[in-house]
Amino acid sequence: MAQLRSSTPLESWQAPEGEPVIRVESVTKKFGDVYAVDDISLSIHQGEFFSLLGSSGCGKTTLLRMLAGFETPSAGRIFIDGVDMTHTPPYERPINMMFQSYALFPHMTVEDNIAFGLKQEGMPSSERKQRIQEMMALVQIDALAKRKPHQLSGGQRQRVALARALAKQPKILLLDEPLGALDKKLREKTQFELVNIQERLGMTFVIVTHDQEEAMTMSSRIALMHDGRIEQIDPPRRMYEYPSTRYAASFIGTVNLFSGYVVSQEDDHVLIQSEEAGGLLQVKHSQPLVAGMEVTVAVRPEKCRLMAELTGAPNQIKGVIKEIAYLGDVSIYHVDLPSGKRVQFTQSNIQALAEQPLTWEQEVCLAWQSNSCGVLEE
Repeated sequence: MAQLRSSTPLESWQAPEGEPVIRVESVTKKFGDVYAVDDISLSIHQGEFFSLLGSSGCGKTTLLRMLAGFETPSAGRIFIDGVDMTHTPPYERPINMMFQSYALFPHMTVEDNIAFGLKQEGMPSSERKQRIQEMMALVQIDALAKRKPHQLSGGQRQRVALARALAKQPKILLLDEPLGALDKKLREKTQFELVNIQERLGMTFVIVTHDQEEAMTMSSRIALMHDGRIEQIDPPRRMYEYPSTRYAASFIGTVNLFSGYVVSQEDDHVLIQSEEAGGLLQVKHSQPLVAGMEVTVAVRPEKCRLMAELTGAPNQIKGVIKEIAYLGDVSIYHVDLPSGKRVQFTQSNIQALAEQPLTWEQEVCLAWQSNSCGVLEE
């Protein structure tokens, strides 16, 4: 999984004295008898690029709309900069929103679209022109000033919408699936540009996306949502390496899950018997677990390595290759175990046109280290 950001010694959300710029307290939103958002609490700090990630219908857009003021919570409170804004209308919040559809005015030029909110605020003409020029330069659309939306590509319209959202210099920018209409290469390029702009401005960005790679690439932290609730909030690397639930493990990346029960625990290692894996699994895990407790062991495909034969040690499995996918940089192998469980492992294709040593129906032995897998209790 790609990740653009690097960790600093102490992030804003880790600082004990750091006050969040957004604080959501026990917020619920019902539509009739349906809970779109169910008792959510979270904090977002100044300068974060925070992602609300999840599949369609998980409640992420409803939560974003409540932050913007377009929806009112059925219960709970929303604080922005320490002020209760639960019932404050959108135009009185220090927030701007970039919509999925971009919502550009078709009869206006690029510069007029960017100027619209500034005119509404009564900004003087000379100051307004300077701000428009700054915003167009920031998103690299200087040459498009006199064009109208129908004369622009999807990527150009996206930049205009971003410039318009940033022009009023909001404290917080909300983005609802902003890259969904772009093709893959342009989307990947724009992800880096968005992060660079956000870091340059020092603004807080909150983005809604269903794309896990998009969230992993851009975010300082991710809130993974499911059925109106938050499954896990963590920086991308921690969410990938240490998922807290089966759902989180399955949603972020690809994972092999082995059901089993705890046999014993010594120091910071736990032994788990798994019929699906066909033997004992050992996991580095410092939290105490009770013998006999049902758990799941999560192993990422890239953590598995080939070995000549089984030695009887934990974390070793044998199976038969049933499917192979060549993706250029890596090859993915699907392996059927004697238990009927199908697992995946990957190999990097380092040498061009190298002869592939693995083929269909070949028996392989796989192993992984105890510190490269995890235990899930849910």
